[in-house]
Amino acid sequence: MKKIYNVLAACAMGLALTGCDDFLDYTPTAVVNEEQAMSDPEGMVTSAYAMLGDCYFEYPFNLFAYGDITSDDCMKGGGQINDTEYWALDTWVSVTPSMPGLSDQLWYRLYCAVSRCNRAIISLNRYGVSVLGEETTRQRLAEVKFLRAHFYFKLVNLYRQVPWIDEKVEEEGTQEKTRNDEFTYDQLFHKVIDDFKEAYNVLPVKAPKTDARANKIAAAAYLAKCYLTLAYGDGYEKSNGVDHINKEYMDSVIYYTNDVVKSDYGYLDDYGNIFLPDYKNSKESIFAVQTSDYEDDHTTFGRANWSNILNGCFGIWTKGHDFHKPSQDLVNAFKTRNGLPMFDEYDDTNDYPINGQPTSQKWDPRLFHTVGMPTFPYKYEEQYTLTMANTRDYNDYGFYTSMKEVPQRSKGETYNGDWQAFAMNDYVLRYTDVMLMRAEAFVELGQLHDAFLIVNDIRRRAANSMGHIEYAADQCNIAEYPESPYFTDQSMARECVRWERRLEMAMENGRFFDLRRWGVASQVINDYFKKENGAWYSIYDHNGDLMPGAPKLEPDPETGVVNSNIPHGQYYEGAVFTPDKNEFFPVPYNQMYYIPGLYVQNKNY
Repeated sequence: MKKIYNVLAACAMGLALTGCDDFLDYTPTAVVNEEQAMSDPEGMVTSAYAMLGDCYFEYPFNLFAYGDITSDDCMKGGGQINDTEYWALDTWVSVTPSMPGLSDQLWYRLYCAVSRCNRAIISLNRYGVSVLGEETTRQRLAEVKFLRAHFYFKLVNLYRQVPWIDEKVEEEGTQEKTRNDEFTYDQLFHKVIDDFKEAYNVLPVKAPKTDARANKIAAAAYLAKCYLTLAYGDGYEKSNGVDHINKEYMDSVIYYTNDVVKSDYGYLDDYGNIFLPDYKNSKESIFAVQTSDYEDDHTTFGRANWSNILNGCFGIWTKGHDFHKPSQDLVNAFKTRNGLPMFDEYDDTNDYPINGQPTSQKWDPRLFHTVGMPTFPYKYEEQYTLTMANTRDYNDYGFYTSMKEVPQRSKGETYNGDWQAFAMNDYVLRYTDVMLMRAEAFVELGQLHDAFLIVNDIRRRAANSMGHIEYAADQCNIAEYPESPYFTDQSMARECVRWERRLEMAMENGRFFDLRRWGVASQVINDYFKKENGAWYSIYDHNGDLMPGAPKLEPDPETGVVNSNIPHGQYYEGAVFTPDKNEFFPVPYNQMYYIPGLYVQNKNY
């Protein structure tokens, strides 16, 4: 019997039917069989592209929960500690094959995307030349290989030991006989690299007609990311880090980023513009998951970014669920002294800026583009100034909110129901990200001057990014590094590049993967648990006046004194990241036991 694929949404059919019996007796009219679908190779390629945005907060393809909540950059947020299963990722101690169960959904959805790519490849191989012509077929195959590698990069990066299911397995129907230990971690990564190389060798520098398609520069950037990940070792802390550098792989990072440097991509003049919808396909965007507003595509709800629907600010958006909360540790990291980072001293004191009350403590201006803070305009709009009331659970998560993934409030949401969803592209690769990869490789290859030039280019752009945040001008001080001593010693240059990466890419869903790559995840994350457990925010401003929206606090029953410093992060008591285990996430329970004995589990789960 031929497989049948519904192409109308079930909800649309439900609206046309009036009763249960009618529904059961209904014969679908808008279906297409497998042979018909496969005979339309262009349509199959489009269906593979569509999977880029086929995400939801329970299986976010941007991996915000896996790359940020797991790190020192942010906390889960929401209404309470156990609001969603992502609380397990926040503290690590409850990360098991069955918890969080949402991990199983992510695994499944990513493999749905892989399957869609495999089917497109089969369709192109069967019908491509006769329907599209030889050259277009060649390009479409390269595009779909890029997409498959994109999804597999996420799978290997998350779960390490995964089954390699390609078009041959798909065509033979042997998915349920394909083991996840058939290939090693290194071999799996090289299969991903092979797909990206095919895209790199075939695709044009920039795709015709639209920036949404994969192109040669996107493939080059992704190849650099693959080689940078592999260059440090096997991913586990004992055998990963600067003591295990593969210089040939680092050379490959430079080789592929050369293409990016020579391309038309580049730095946007103002850092804040990178995260505004009007600039979402600017020269900064090498590859991004495309979204749209319903007014643009004439649909009911548009093509929203469903990964981030929990991350709107409470009390600003109608249904702001207040997830993805920046940490005090992250805010402290933006401190500067004489315009430069404070490195070893940044966390000695608990500090934060208050609008209109500058102190001697100055800040990197990127803080005000990244973190929403009480008294400051939300995403540059004074009519939506934040107060201490714009948080759901301040006792656990403090008073900061994430801003990069949302538009300005006056621009509105793409979808407004029980959730808010926004037409904000998800960056997969942006130009500055790739330049920081390049700087990292230069440092490990001993080419410190080249890294110095990149980092100062980025800091210069940050210094010039005051157009949206004039209200914070007297709070900011950022300077370029003098070459000596910062970039004449390898260990110091390494710290500068890594610090720059944290500030530049903060809250963009990759911090944990950086820490793992560098082999420092256990040290940094476990230190963070202790520090954030002691973080606080005062109900009084720097002048001693009550902060707007401050909660009413009860006096201590024993002393009768009101403690004006509200602590948060106390749930980190007992949290721990375990090296030689937590570097990767476990193969989900449902996958392990769907066919018992087919898959092996990652170490120490």
